[in-house]
Amino acid sequence: MRKHIITLAALAALASPLAAQERASPMQPSESWDSLRTDIIGTAELQDGTGILSLDAPYRAHDAALVPVHVVQTGGARIVKLTLVVDENPAPVVAEFSFGPAMGQVDLETRVRVNEYSNIRVLAETEDGTVYMTGRYVKASGGCAAPAMKDSVAAQNALGQMRLRAFAPEQPGARGLAQVMLRHPNYSGLQRNQVTQLYIPARFVNALEVKQGDATLFTMTGGISISEDPTFRFAYTDNGAPFITIRATDTDGQVFQEAFPAPSFRS
Repeated sequence: MRKHIITLAALAALASPLAAQERASPMQPSESWDSLRTDIIGTAELQDGTGILSLDAPYRAHDAALVPVHVVQTGGARIVKLTLVVDENPAPVVAEFSFGPAMGQVDLETRVRVNEYSNIRVLAETEDGTVYMTGRYVKASGGCAAPAMKDSVAAQNALGQMRLRAFAPEQPGARGLAQVMLRHPNYSGLQRNQVTQLYIPARFVNALEVKQGDATLFTMTGGISISEDPTFRFAYTDNGAPFITIRATDTDGQVFQEAFPAPSFRS
């Protein structure tokens, strides 16, 4: 019995550092990033994002086509631009976000495709022009070529449908959370029709704008690495305007727009 207890204790001791290592999952050296860096940020000097922002993503993704990524600003000047990058994806720049003053400190979550084991990094530019970077290493593969969750007919029938969900703040006076959901297959051009085995032409949401009244909360320019049925969850400062308007376009030129009654988070 004592031997059994000692064995379990030893296993627990071994497991703890491994679990901690998985949670940390720091970025790894990347030749892909070395070749991409100048194209993405030019000659800007990168600063360590520790203490300024964090990026949370699973070390081992359950579904490579739906990898959750959560970026939270923890300090520093207001972030005006954020670039999300998956180093090893065929199209590494997932999206570029621009933020209006109403967003305040950035708290943004979305889902991305990961095509092979890769760093996921975020570059944040603050209003004083400084660029910070942080990220994580994620083990996932095949996300950009994974079959769509819906057949083409179902996807077309639901194309452009939108929803807005609201989550009240946990404390009075705190910012509320909202979630924008858009039905769109976001075809990457790397997926095959499961019947004909022919490649499905790329068609994806390439622009999104979210406003409360006349105030822009954020805009996004996206590519094939945003997951099917794009979703964005974010914190923002309620300005009292009665509507939140969402406008999106895709690479076929189709425009999707809808206005939703804005939840009131003002005390």
